[in-house]
Amino acid sequence: MDNKWYVGVDIGGTTVKLAFVDNEGNIIEKWEIATDISDNGEHIVNHIAQAIDNKLAQLQKSRKELIGIGVGAPGPVNTATGVVYVAGNLGWENYSLKSHLEAITDLPVIVDNDANNAAAGEMWKGAGGGAEDLICVTLGTGVGGGIIANGELVHGINGAGGEIGHITSVLENGALCSCGKKGCIETIASATGIVRVAKEKLQQTTVPSKLRELSEQQGQISAKLVFDTAKEGDQLALEVIDYMAFHLGFVLASLANGLNPKKIIIGGGVSHAGAILVDKVTEQFNQFLFPRVAQGVSISLATLGNDAGVIGAAWLVKKNV
Repeated sequence: MDNKWYVGVDIGGTTVKLAFVDNEGNIIEKWEIATDISDNGEHIVNHIAQAIDNKLAQLQKSRKELIGIGVGAPGPVNTATGVVYVAGNLGWENYSLKSHLEAITDLPVIVDNDANNAAAGEMWKGAGGGAEDLICVTLGTGVGGGIIANGELVHGINGAGGEIGHITSVLENGALCSCGKKGCIETIASATGIVRVAKEKLQQTTVPSKLRELSEQQGQISAKLVFDTAKEGDQLALEVIDYMAFHLGFVLASLANGLNPKKIIIGGGVSHAGAILVDKVTEQFNQFLFPRVAQGVSISLATLGNDAGVIGAAWLVKKNV
């Protein structure tokens, strides 16, 4: 087993990331292919199998070197059957990903949600440091999440466990979320949410602001611009970040009070803001924590970046095959 490899696969709307991973969680080889979403995504699995075979041929290896394939899919998954309930950006609905990929590759396949896999990756080889009770939240275009309790991913009754982005944090007059609800933390703490809040702030006041000045020069606002100007002390940008940190801190503290985790890990593109993000969120988080919970938990930034998903997918195979 020690000389054999796990295959980690992370399916995104634009690219599919793949890696061969050893028994210690080290990446031997990683690469990516374009995601072909034509014909309701029916070619994706064939392309994954071809990509694995092509890479094996390059490395002069055979499928006998592989233990199994772990896959992260963007959407809720039935982990027992490997069926992806729905992945709108791929065109999948009740899609039997496990059985399709097993039929082509003759290898065991384990499927989970992509954010869950990222959490598992951070637990195994990243910021989690092996902690078996952790919450991972990814702040990107949306807000994703994965929860690990006693070393097990939390899936819930129908695959929607860990959907942190859809916890309501604005109780009245919240913004409409992509899920159909209003006031989800995703509408505030995602990159798109930060931009939305910033635009609202700019419209509500005429106060001079570096954020206003630069956004007008560039013709657009980005979450990075909000954080960059906040770091320079821009008052309006700081108000946006404080508002975001208040809501995210409240949501994470509420989860922590129910789960008593050791680690809370923040990843995704927004996490590149660094210390200002962790410091602001931690400050708000601490005021909502039950004292005993506060003694055991810390917030830190994810360390694996785009590799978290493939490493976590490999961990699925290590654990289940």
